[in-house]
Amino acid sequence: MRPKRNASPMMIGRDRELRQLTQLASSPRPEVALVAGEPGIGKTRLIQEFLAKVPAGTVALVGRAEPDSLARPYELLLDAVSLADDDPQLQALTDPARSPVERLHTGIDLVDRLVGDAPAVIVFDDLHWADSESAALFERLADRTGSQLLVGTYRPDEVTSRHPVAALLARLERRHEVAHLRLGRLTEADTGAMLAAVTGKPVSFRVVASLYRRTGGNPFFLEELLRAHSDIDLETLCESPLPWSLTEVLRQQVDDLDPDRLRIVEAAAVLGHRVPFDLLAAVTGASEQQLIEVLRELVTRGLLIESTEDEFTFRHALVREALTGQMLGRQRRRLHEAALDALLAGTVGGATDAADPALVAHHAEAAGRYDDMIAAARKGTAVYLAIGSAYQALQLAEMALDEVGDDTELLAAAARAAWLAGLGDDATAYACRWRDSADRAEERAEALYLLMRLSWESDDLADMERFTDDIEALLDELPGPDRAQAMTVLSQSLTLRDLPDAAIEWADRALVLAEQLDLRRVQLTAQVEKGSALGDRPVTAQDGRQLLAGLLDEVEKLGEWVLAARALNMLVQIPLASVTEQAELLERMRIDAERAGYEWLAVASYYQGLARLALKDGDLDAAIDALLEGRARNRVYRRRGRRSDFHLVFLAGLSLEAGDLQRASDLIEEVEALRVRMPVALPGLTFHLACRQNRLADADRLLTVVLDDLEEQPWRSGSQAHDLVSAALFGGLPLPRVRELVAESLTPDVWDDWRTLVEAQAAEAAGVTADVLTAYRSVTKAVILPNAVLATAHTGAARCLHALGRNAEAAPHVEAAAELLEQWRGWRVDQLEQVRTQLGLAPRSGERAVTGADALTPREREVALLIAAGLTNSELARKLYISPKTAAVHVSNILHKLGLSSRTEVVSALGKD
Repeated sequence: MRPKRNASPMMIGRDRELRQLTQLASSPRPEVALVAGEPGIGKTRLIQEFLAKVPAGTVALVGRAEPDSLARPYELLLDAVSLADDDPQLQALTDPARSPVERLHTGIDLVDRLVGDAPAVIVFDDLHWADSESAALFERLADRTGSQLLVGTYRPDEVTSRHPVAALLARLERRHEVAHLRLGRLTEADTGAMLAAVTGKPVSFRVVASLYRRTGGNPFFLEELLRAHSDIDLETLCESPLPWSLTEVLRQQVDDLDPDRLRIVEAAAVLGHRVPFDLLAAVTGASEQQLIEVLRELVTRGLLIESTEDEFTFRHALVREALTGQMLGRQRRRLHEAALDALLAGTVGGATDAADPALVAHHAEAAGRYDDMIAAARKGTAVYLAIGSAYQALQLAEMALDEVGDDTELLAAAARAAWLAGLGDDATAYACRWRDSADRAEERAEALYLLMRLSWESDDLADMERFTDDIEALLDELPGPDRAQAMTVLSQSLTLRDLPDAAIEWADRALVLAEQLDLRRVQLTAQVEKGSALGDRPVTAQDGRQLLAGLLDEVEKLGEWVLAARALNMLVQIPLASVTEQAELLERMRIDAERAGYEWLAVASYYQGLARLALKDGDLDAAIDALLEGRARNRVYRRRGRRSDFHLVFLAGLSLEAGDLQRASDLIEEVEALRVRMPVALPGLTFHLACRQNRLADADRLLTVVLDDLEEQPWRSGSQAHDLVSAALFGGLPLPRVRELVAESLTPDVWDDWRTLVEAQAAEAAGVTADVLTAYRSVTKAVILPNAVLATAHTGAARCLHALGRNAEAAPHVEAAAELLEQWRGWRVDQLEQVRTQLGLAPRSGERAVTGADALTPREREVALLIAAGLTNSELARKLYISPKTAAVHVSNILHKLGLSSRTEVVSALGKD
C-alpha cells in the first residue's frame, strides 16, 4: 500500500535514532535493530528517512505487514520482493504442499539470491501483525553473515505473550546483540519544530502548547490534523474539529464497550485531562468496586493510564476529544455541573478549599457558572504563579478576563505569567492594559516595572528609557515601601543599559530607605541590583560576587525565585578559577528559574551558560552542541528582536572560531534576516568573516562600521576585542588600522588579562621584542581566559621565542598549547601547527598513534570511569553539568577511541589499560 504523503517536509525529533541506524548500517558485520513505539509515533517515517541515507550499492528489502496478515505465510517477504509470478523460488515459497522447513529455507535462499555479497538493509515493518512464518524467517535472517542490518518495527502494546513475535524477541535477545530504539512522543519543542517545518516560519507558543496538549505529542495525530485542515491558519487549527478519518480511528477504541462502561468512559472524557477517582465516582454514581473494575479494564486496553495514585488520564488526548465531540451539549453540561458541585462541596479532596482551582474553574466555565469560575481563576492564578506554572496561570487569568476584562488584579497576573512563560507580546499587551486600568500610582508603577523589563528583552531601548522615565516621574506619588521598590527597578534599568555608576547610586538610595522602613525583601532586591552593577566592571567584580553570593541562601529561603535566578545568572558570568563551581551555580540558576517558571533564564540563558563553560574548558564542539540544543528549544517559537533567535550570534561566532566559514556565512545571513539593529555584533561578524576570507577591501570598509559602533557602545568586552583583533591580524589589515581597533576596543573596563593579550598581539605584529614575550607569558595562566585563548598566549610566546632564537624554551609552550587545544579546531590550531613547523617539531598528525585508554583526553577519561560505574547519559549530564547531548557525544568518542561497540565493554577496556 502506498504510504500517505507526510505533512511535514522533514522528520522531527528522531535525529539520534536516525544516526544510530545509519551507524549500524555502515558496520562490516551483521547487526540487528528493533524499533518500538505506539501507533502513529513515527516508526515508518524513521525507516523512510533512514533508507534515503543508506550508501549507494546497498540492497534494501522492505516488507510491511498488514493487520490481517497473520493468515498469510511469509507476507512480509512477499511484500518486500518484486518477482515474476512464475519465479521458481517464489512458487516454492507459496506452495502449501511443501514442508514448513523447505519453505523457510526457500525464503532464506531467496534473500541470499537477491542480496548476494552486497551490503544489505532488510526491514520487516509492523512485526506485531506478522505471521509466524515471517517471524521465523526474520530470526533466521539475523544469522546471515557480512554487512547486513536487519530492522524490525513493532508496537509493544500489541505483542501479547501468545503472539509469534513475543517469542521471537526473547530468542533474538539471547542469541544476538540487539540495538533497541524506543520511539517516544514528541516533546513540546519537537511539536513546535514540526509546525514550523510545515508552515515555513516560527509559530506562537500558544499554538504549540495547544496542539501539543491536543495531540499528546503523537506525530500521526498532528499530521492528520494538519492534513485535514491545510487551508486554515494554525491559530484556527487549535479549535478545529477532528477530521472524520481520525475520529473513526479514535472511536474504534471504545466501540465494543457495553453501555455502563461507555457511560463511565464518557464521563471521564468530560472531566478533563486529569480524572480523579473520587470525582469520577461522584459524577457517575458508580460504586467503588464497580469503578475499579471498569478502570482496570480501560487501563488494560491502553485507553487510560493511572498517572498518579487515584488519578487517571487518557493515553491519547484526542480520544477524549472524539468522545466528547459526539455527546449532546446538555449531557456534557450536566456532567460539568455535577463535577463542580462535588468539588465545591468537598466531596473530592476532603475539604471545600482542597480542590484544584483550575479544575473548579474548568467545570464552572463549562457549566456556565461564571461567578464560581472567576473566583476559582483568581485563586488558581496565584497558586500556579507561586509554584512556577506560568502558562497555566496565564490560561486561568485569561479565562476570567473574558468576563471581567478591566480587572487590574487579573491583568497584573496575566502580564506576569505571560512574561515568565516567554510570551513577550502578550505580556506587553496585558501590562499596558494593567497600567491604563490602574487607579493608584502603586499599581501603575508595578505595570511600568514589567514594561521596562519587557522592552529590554525585546531590544526596544527607546521604550525602555521611556518607561524608566515614567517610573522616576512617579516616585513622589509613591508611599515609602513602593518608592524603595521603584528605586531598585531604576537601578536594574541602568545596569541593563550598561550604566553601572548610576545603577549603584539608585541601589544605595533604595537600601537606605528600605532599612529605614524595615523592608527586608526590598533590601535584598536592592543588593542584587547593586551586586549586578558591581559585577559588570573588573575593578569591582569581586565585590559584586561577594555581595551576590552572600544573599543567595536568604533569597531562596524567602521563595524569591526570579530574584535568586537573576543573581545566579550574574554570578555565573563573573570569572572564576573553578569551572566546576561555575557549573554548580549555573545548575542552581536553572533550578531556581524553573521554580519561578521563568523561561528566559531556565532555557535560553542556561544553554548559553553551558556553552560558555564548555569554552572555558576548551571543548569547542560541546559549546556548539549546547547552543544548538538551546536553539532547538527556542527557535520554533515566534519572538521579537534578536531574542527571536537568542543563540544565533553566538553560534555564528563559534563557526568562525572553528574555521567553518560557509556555516558562519549562512548564520550571518540569518542574523541579517532578523532585521534587528545589532551594533558591533553584526558588523563584527561580517568583518571577521571578510578577514578570514581574505577580502581585505571589504574588511577595511567593515572595520569603519565596527569602530563607529564601538564608539557608541557604553561597554567593552575583552573577548570581543580579542576576536576582532585576531581577525584583523589574520586578514592582513594595515597596522595603523589594527591600532585603531585596539585603541577603541580596550577601555579601563576591560579585564587586565584580556588587555595584556590583545596589546601583545598588536605589538607582535609591529615587531617581536622581549616585552611582547613577557606579555604573552604573563597571561598563560590567567584565570579569566578560556583554555583555547590560553593556548593562543602559549602559541604567541613560542612564536616570539623562535623569533628571538630561543627554540629550546619554545617547545614547552607548544606542548602546553597542544594540550589546551585537544578538543579544539580552527584558526588557533592552525597557528599552533605553523609554529610547530617553524620549530621543526613533529606535527600532531605525524605523532605516534596513541591507542586504548591513553588515547582519551582527561575529560574523556573522567567520563569513561563514570560509564564504567554504570551511569546513563542523563546521569552523566547531571554529574558533569553538561547537556545529555554533549554526554552522548563524549560516550560516542570514547567508544570509538577504545574500539568498542557498547558501553558495557568500557570496564574491561579500562582494566586492560
